[in-house]
Amino acid sequence: MIYFDHSSTTPIHSEVSKRMYEINQDHFANPSSVYESGRKAKSLIEHARFQIAEAVGAKSSQIYFCSGGTEANNQVLWSLINQKNKHIIISAIEHPAISKVLERLKVFGVESTLVPVDKQGVINTSILLDSIRDDTGLISIMLANNEIGSLQPIRKIIKQINKPNVPFHTDAVQSIGKMSVDVYELGIDYMSLSAHKFYGPKGVGALFVKNRDKFSSFIVGGNQENGLRGGTENIAGIVGMGLAAELAVKNQEKCIAKLNLLEKHFLSNIRQSFPLAKHNAKNNLPGLLSISFPGYKSDILMAKLDRLNFAVSNGSACNAGIIKPSKVLKAIGLEDEINLSTLRISFGKDNTIEEVDQFIKTLNDILN
Repeated sequence: MIYFDHSSTTPIHSEVSKRMYEINQDHFANPSSVYESGRKAKSLIEHARFQIAEAVGAKSSQIYFCSGGTEANNQVLWSLINQKNKHIIISAIEHPAISKVLERLKVFGVESTLVPVDKQGVINTSILLDSIRDDTGLISIMLANNEIGSLQPIRKIIKQINKPNVPFHTDAVQSIGKMSVDVYELGIDYMSLSAHKFYGPKGVGALFVKNRDKFSSFIVGGNQENGLRGGTENIAGIVGMGLAAELAVKNQEKCIAKLNLLEKHFLSNIRQSFPLAKHNAKNNLPGLLSISFPGYKSDILMAKLDRLNFAVSNGSACNAGIIKPSKVLKAIGLEDEINLSTLRISFGKDNTIEEVDQFIKTLNDILN
């Protein structure tokens, strides 16, 4: 299979897989235990915490491990029910782990404002700023969109906010290893990460919390993660995430160059053979392409490509199997017919020009 769906999930890095096997074999003790093997397990977690902090420019004490980006997003949003200010602002293209949570929070008095984006998927900053109210308790804007790859001017937005002390959260799940991420340069208060998006294991993520004074636990139990996330830690997963983050940042420039090369090669060739192809959100994350093929249904295209051993998607993997117009593509103004003719193609660090050429030839055969 030729895999072009890295925005859904990435294959685990061989070094990460090897390290996790070693941890499961040799360091299985509960990290909350006081004996030597427990203390060793705890030290492995703390080293991974340092690796994640280094990757995003944070302090180790500001990193909390959890099960992934969905849990991290949920924890930030559910914290609002304990706050005085219960109004939240989000963009129209946020991940369901943000937008759907707000529906559940209505019964707790949490109100939300949805800010539109332009045709490239970039948020309307003026409307966002005008939406800030006296009771606004959170602004949550994703750093890079998971369906179309559009990048948001987070730092620019934060600099223009004239109401002090409004916490800002960003879902940066798609970003590590594909762009520079520094929590202090961005000026954010919270940030969500997920290991399986940067060649780490599934089922483990992290949340950056600038100041935990107004932050509460979402998973209640023991006092793990400094009281912010109960439950015995997934030692192997956490260690795998730490190593994956270190490797992703270390090889970031090389990876970005590779992804840009593959993207440029694909776009230049597909436009020659299928001029009607529409590239949505041109200011996109490297290697993440949303391409519409008018007159061709995406579900049929995906089925045919799958039979020929190519893996692509038509949007968020969280909506897999649901063939209906994407809310993200609706938000950037695509009509339903074009919306349902769109593929998401996301390249990875190990893809090759030869694989892209095979894909272009196969796609041309199907389209023609």
